[in-house]
Amino acid sequence: MKNWVISRNIFVVLAYRILLSMFLFSLCRIGFFLFNYKMFPGVSIIQLITILKGGLAFDVSAVVYINMLFILLHIIPLEVRYKELYQVILKYIFFITNGIAIAMNGMDFVYYRFVDKRATADVFQTFKHETNNGKLFFKFLIDYWPATLFTIFAWFLMVYLYNKVKTERPRPVNKIGYYAINILMIPLVIALVIGAARGGYKHSTRPITISNAARYVDTPRDVAIVLNTPFSILRTFGKKPLVKYKFFDDEKLNELYNPLHIPLKVKPFTNENVVIIILESFAREYIGSLNRSLEGGKYEGYTPFIDSLINVSLTFDVSIANGKKSIDAMPSVLASVPSLETPYTISHYANNQINGLAELLKRKGYYSAYFHGAPNGSMGFDSFTKMAGFDDYIGLNQYPDKEDFDGIWGVWDEPFFKFFAGKLNSFKQPFLASIFSVSSHHPFKVPEKYTGKFKKGPAPILEVVGYTDFALRELFNEISRSPWFMNTLFVITADHTNESIHKEFQNNFGSYCVPIIFFKPGSDLKGIKHRIAQQIDIMPTVLNYLNYDEEYIAFGNNLLDDSYESFAFNTNGSTYNLYMKDHILEMIDNKPVGLFDYKNDLFLENSLIGKEPELEKQMEEKLKAIIQTYNSRLIDNNMVVRKK
Repeated sequence: MKNWVISRNIFVVLAYRILLSMFLFSLCRIGFFLFNYKMFPGVSIIQLITILKGGLAFDVSAVVYINMLFILLHIIPLEVRYKELYQVILKYIFFITNGIAIAMNGMDFVYYRFVDKRATADVFQTFKHETNNGKLFFKFLIDYWPATLFTIFAWFLMVYLYNKVKTERPRPVNKIGYYAINILMIPLVIALVIGAARGGYKHSTRPITISNAARYVDTPRDVAIVLNTPFSILRTFGKKPLVKYKFFDDEKLNELYNPLHIPLKVKPFTNENVVIIILESFAREYIGSLNRSLEGGKYEGYTPFIDSLINVSLTFDVSIANGKKSIDAMPSVLASVPSLETPYTISHYANNQINGLAELLKRKGYYSAYFHGAPNGSMGFDSFTKMAGFDDYIGLNQYPDKEDFDGIWGVWDEPFFKFFAGKLNSFKQPFLASIFSVSSHHPFKVPEKYTGKFKKGPAPILEVVGYTDFALRELFNEISRSPWFMNTLFVITADHTNESIHKEFQNNFGSYCVPIIFFKPGSDLKGIKHRIAQQIDIMPTVLNYLNYDEEYIAFGNNLLDDSYESFAFNTNGSTYNLYMKDHILEMIDNKPVGLFDYKNDLFLENSLIGKEPELEKQMEEKLKAIIQTYNSRLIDNNMVVRKK
């Protein structure tokens, strides 16, 4: 391959190679934006230019970390640097390290769609327990071929441009001066590397972090464009523990937010059965009866059975997920423990003692079982259910007919739901049972015998949503004849959302909207309440409905109690969101950065920061109280009521 430039100054060549890496990172940023442009509505050309400029600070930091060895081998003042073998070794070090970095960025073109943030170090923990990673990897390569082709193109460009500039041994006239300059360049290059890695030299400024990306965007949603994936992973690897804040004294804190629940003990405990159904990726957006105004009132959705069930159930006009991952949903739904920034189950505090719903009901004589059709150990669910107090975990290993395995994730929903029904019929009452569906996962396929049966839509997942809705219908048809059915409270929710098909759901409000449905046959739990519900409210609501009479810790609230102002909260990367009084407050580094009226400003385009000072202050105090309480209780392992 013919070279454009041959330089005898190895520092010029080093600068070119580092700039090449920077260029490739910027190219990946543009590719990331174009691949996911529907998820970043409203980003203008001017804003994109600002984002690209701001992203350079994160790129240079990641580049110097990735190329640390490469840089070091360039600045050693020895003649061996110019040997052909030495240069070949340098070349392949560059190709391997930067090639991996490009692949990480390319991976995030797809992964971002599922979690709404750049991949962080917890991505390795998320898939740690999967037994089908190889199969999924190659499936993703094929199904998301544009991202695959982009990554290959970037690799080709890296090799091509690297080989266009090479170095040769210089022939200095003054060797003393030559070596003196080379030695002096060592501390200079090291100083530049340190400054680049930490994002500056000011002693008052902490090293650059993922939260600093908010400086370059108008809305926190867009910080993902500013960042690059290697930086995001490096900066969260070995993430430091939570910070213990002291925004308020204890009296004020308890007034604003107190997770200690003290039952009134007015009525005797009712030992009704509880069944909690968690549907994979079932966004509220997919349910027609919860979106009557969409598409000019003509939207039907993709869940006819759930629509019919909602007519005889209690639900809420706003219902929010406390996270964007399945591993976020488990502690939220089954233990009223949210995940703020880092998934609780893979955080420093995953082994804290908690008040799981199963553990609390065990005190009342309940048997409990958790069902998941995936291979045992998937997502670490079996470990968490044990922490939450479940008696049994029933997964693929316990399923009798392995022919029903979908080949990737687990047992198809319909046969596994039927298996679930049979197990429920064998349980002694009272019991708590929970099931987590699996079929509405990528690659979004239905069993061959149902090809063409369910309505398709603009997103691949919608056909599978119809299939799982059908499986749910079959489940209820089966168990409705069981003697325990009328004595059972059913809760239906989703772990998180998936691909949005309407602009109204492509923001920090809509992208967290999931169904939360309470169904009790023959009861007065009916209608759509004007309340904000969240996943962590499920446990305290169930306990209140059963007239549970012991104190417990839950970060959520009782949705049947109308005496308090309802609210919900979650995080998207480093952005904290609070939903209250028909508004959403976005906060980064404990400072409000966005306030939107999600009822009237459907696309969250008009920030009210500074325009509604009283509401802004009230919501800021509430969110800070939540953060202070959550952090301190997790740090202190103070998540259960200690016996006196």
